[in-house]
Amino acid sequence: MREDGKLDYLELPGGELDAVKTFYGAAFGWTFQDYGPSYAAFDEGLDGGFDADLEAATKPLPVLFAHDLEAMAARVEAAGGRIVKPIFAFPGGRRFHFRDPAGNELAVWSET
Repeated sequence: MREDGKLDYLELPGGELDAVKTFYGAAFGWTFQDYGPSYAAFDEGLDGGFDADLEAATKPLPVLFAHDLEAMAARVEAAGGRIVKPIFAFPGGRRFHFRDPAGNELAVWSET
């Protein structure tokens, strides 16, 4: 059930939708519902947080989860993503950042 004040949706620039859908499908197994020629929706779960370091957090940063971070980094690259911050440790685990075909920066994290 949806609740007032809860994060409910994340909308990102898509650029060339076919390339973006192919990338997220290959890297993460996402599926899409097309709504006309210029919009593709996904339903893949969502939590969130705020980063007080304004140097590091100048734009929204969607963060995905992976049990095997190295394997996921390889999948991202094989699907056409570009790693922009290699795997590093942070309080709570490890993560890497990448850019998708539309230029959006995302991160993938793991507890180990």
